[in-house]
Amino acid sequence: MSDTAKATRTIPLFPLNTVLFPEGPLPLRIFEPRYLDMVSDCLRHDTGIGIILIEEGSETGPTTQTHQVGTLCHISYWNRRSDGLLGVTMTGDQRFRVLRQEVCDRHWLVGEVEMLPNEPAQSLPEEFIPLAELLERIIGQLDPPFTTMKKRLQDACWVGARLTELLPLDLRRKQSLLELDNPLQRLAVLNESLHELEMG
Repeated sequence: MSDTAKATRTIPLFPLNTVLFPEGPLPLRIFEPRYLDMVSDCLRHDTGIGIILIEEGSETGPTTQTHQVGTLCHISYWNRRSDGLLGVTMTGDQRFRVLRQEVCDRHWLVGEVEMLPNEPAQSLPEEFIPLAELLERIIGQLDPPFTTMKKRLQDACWVGARLTELLPLDLRRKQSLLELDNPLQRLAVLNESLHELEMG
C-alpha cells in the first residue's frame, strides 16, 4: 500500500461559505435536518467533520460543488439554543485534500480525503509584527470563543491563519491562503491584501 493510500480516510463534509484553518474556532447554528443528523453522528461516535468552502451552489442547496482543500474539525462545544436551533463550535484540527466525494444515503456529502501535514510553529519576523498587533485588536473586539482561545501572537502560522479567517477578504483569496504551505508567504499576501483594503 502506498503512503498516500495509508494517509486517506473518509469523512463527512460540511460545505459552507467560510474558510477555516487548524486551531480556528467556528460557531454555527445548525437547523437543516441532514446537518443535525451529521452533527449528532459526530458527537455520538466522536468523529470529525470536514469544513470546506463552497465553489458553486449554496449552503442549503441539494447539490454543492466544493473546493478541494478544507479543514477537519471536532466539535468543541454544543448547546440547544433558546430559538430551538442547535449551537455548536467547531475547532479546526488538520487540513485535507478531497480525492473523491459523493452524497451518502443520509443526504450529506462524504469525501475520501488525504490529510495534509500541519505547519510547525514558526517565529514571527519583525516585519510582520504590525499584523500581529492588528490581529490582537480585532480579537479584542470579538466575543467568545475568539476571546477565550489561546493566543500565539509570536507564531507566524497562527497569526496568518487567524487573520485570514477574520479579515473581510474575498473567499477565493482566503481559500488560496488556506492552500498555501508557506506561512511567511501567507503573511506577505495578507500584507498586500490589507493595503488593497485601505486603498478601497
